Amino acid sequence: MPQYKILLVDDSPNVLKSLQRVFKEENYDVYTAENARKALEIMTGDSMDLVISDYNMPDISGIEFLNMVRLRHPNTIRMMLTGVTDFEVAKEAINKGEIYRFFSKPSDDFELKFSVKHALIMRDLEKENSKLKKDIMVKEDMLNLLEKQYPGITAKNKTKDGSFVIESE
Repeated sequence: MPQYKILLVDDSPNVLKSLQRVFKEENYDVYTAENARKALEIMTGDSMDLVISDYNMPDISGIEFLNMVRLRHPNTIRMMLTGVTDFEVAKEAINKGEIYRFFSKPSDDFELKFSVKHALIMRDLEKENSKLKKDIMVKEDMLNLLEKQYPGITAKNKTKDGSFVIESE
């Protein structure tokens, strides 16, 4: 399993320590930041696979921060953690930051670990799917080129029982 990089952003040192403990046993490089500015600095030098940010932070809110991450690092998975239980906050976070998941504080450690793992697996599957689609397109182009050079080479001749007929000259 690959080593993933996750960034935890919260202005509370206790919350950051708690989150670090949640991911201690996982195969992740865990980075922490006490505010959005520090988090953006970290992301300038090192790309992250996933970011979990608090909503209520000084200077730059979690929503603003995750929106910046979305614009600068669109492939980074974004999640929000908040003590605010307002539906409008969740809606704004989802719409502006296009977050993958929204968690309330205190969060369930198992649910948080599971969601992070699931998000990373899904992103890897999407990457692999995209790669396979590109491979198929390249092979289709090659087949089309062969068909132009040797008309009929890609034709599939089948018998009534579904067997392929191979003709040789």
